[in-house]
Amino acid sequence: MWLVNLLKDLPAELIVFLISAMPVIEVRGAVPIALLYFKLPVAPTLLLCILGSVLPVFPLLWFLNTLTDRLRKTPIFDRFFGWLFVRTRAKSKIIEDFELVGLTLFIAIPFPGTGVWTGTIAAYLLGLPWIPTFICAVIGTTIASLILWAASAGIITFLP
Repeated sequence: MWLVNLLKDLPAELIVFLISAMPVIEVRGAVPIALLYFKLPVAPTLLLCILGSVLPVFPLLWFLNTLTDRLRKTPIFDRFFGWLFVRTRAKSKIIEDFELVGLTLFIAIPFPGTGVWTGTIAAYLLGLPWIPTFICAVIGTTIASLILWAASAGIITFLP
């Protein structure tokens, strides 16, 4: 809640939008905050969270592409990125095996370490095209938002 307090002077809708765009937190934090703390209606909450969550996809892909290309001109960074790409491919088995469906599922399942930011980075490292990556991010974050809405509403539970 420290983040909500930090942004307290902003409208609730803008806070929810910004939280959903933040790495690590994304819709996993924004949906419950919108519904349970701010008591926002479901439809606007889902729309704000989905839009905020996919907002960083293209800037992140552009930044990764630009940064990686420039840094790989230095031998030490070239070795590092070579190692990172090999390691990411090994760790991103579901995405590599099922490509766009795997990416969508990776983004959709609301577990720690999954989401749009991580999925976008993995998609970049695995060489997936930008537009399909964005579409997977929209579908995946929509599914994640619906799961979190159902959990926040008490329709589903994750604990026995």
